[in-house]
Amino acid sequence: MPLPSKAVFLPFVLSLALAVAACDNQQQQGAAPAAPPPPEVTVQTLATQTVPLYTDLPGRTAAYRVAEVRPQVSGIVLKRLFTEGSEVQAGQQLYQIDPSTYQAAVQSAMADLAKARATAKSVEAKAARYADLVKINAVSKQDYDDAVASLDQAKADIMVAQAAVDTAKINLEYTKVYAPISGRIGKSAITEGALVTANQTTPMSTLTQLDPIYVDVSQSSSDLMRLRQAVSAGLLQKGQADQAPVTLTLDGSTQAYKHNGQLQFADVTVDETTGAVQVRAVFPNPDKELYPGLFVRARVEQGVRENALLVPQRATVRLPDGSAAVWVVGADNKVATRPIQATQAVGDAWLVNSGLQAGERIVIEGLQKIRAGAEVRPVDPTAAAAPAGQAAPAAAGQK
Repeated sequence: MPLPSKAVFLPFVLSLALAVAACDNQQQQGAAPAAPPPPEVTVQTLATQTVPLYTDLPGRTAAYRVAEVRPQVSGIVLKRLFTEGSEVQAGQQLYQIDPSTYQAAVQSAMADLAKARATAKSVEAKAARYADLVKINAVSKQDYDDAVASLDQAKADIMVAQAAVDTAKINLEYTKVYAPISGRIGKSAITEGALVTANQTTPMSTLTQLDPIYVDVSQSSSDLMRLRQAVSAGLLQKGQADQAPVTLTLDGSTQAYKHNGQLQFADVTVDETTGAVQVRAVFPNPDKELYPGLFVRARVEQGVRENALLVPQRATVRLPDGSAAVWVVGADNKVATRPIQATQAVGDAWLVNSGLQAGERIVIEGLQKIRAGAEVRPVDPTAAAAPAGQAAPAAAGQK
């Protein structure tokens, strides 16, 4: 049997190859992979809550009371009656100035008083006699008037002498220098044998009361005005100024001071150079842990926001114009960006002023997986943290 020619065999082979290729394409098209599932993201359903608002302000501690001890009379210091750096009580004697000249002044003033009283006794007797004689015209009216005037002058001399005695006794008492307040006394600027003068500019020593202690902080006037506007608009409930609690953190420490303080007052003037308002709080300091001049950070409660919405800071993103936004999951589980207004941090969250409502869901984890308009599979934080192999409950609104 003769073999077929090449002209007949070659078209047959080509048609067979095309048929096999067409079958392979149909099989590959029928076996195309399925579309990937929506990405899983962690969402948080927003709910209103009552949030106390705090402001962290830098400041410094200041002594509750400071008294500079100065002499009120001149003389030689005979004794120093305290230990430097110790606690002293109000009224405790600190120094003894030489009292000898002041004791002599007291004795001299008392002698002048006795002399004035003796003179007044003589003039008083004379005036009494003249009062009887003038009635019978035994002395002239003028002589009687002179006797009465002399009696009045003698009484005045007694008062002057008595005042001199009192002054001399006061100066004698001033030779004992007492502590004007209770507190811790510093170093002594003078020693025994030193000469001090009345009302000298250099203090003999300084007393500082450390318990309680002041904390002076500065608040921006713009923040203060914004706070007052929020109170006026009803967005913030302002507490009593004398009941506002204040907590304290020392410089270089992460732990709060163990005693809470109270806001005492806020100044009514604004510093022209810094634009800040002075605020003062008072703290108990029974263990004398705080000293004047320490740098601290005070947290002042400034009000309470009712029906507030908090958004975790990690859930916020920045739009090209620099404004803040969050990813909101709609009822169809599709995400979209939503600009928000949030100017104040509360812990690790932002306090939202506008842009969101209670009940809406926002993405807090998995932001890198999503794009605008994409469908996601939302889970709540509890479900996201479920142990491996345990079925997580479906999030609300999930399809």
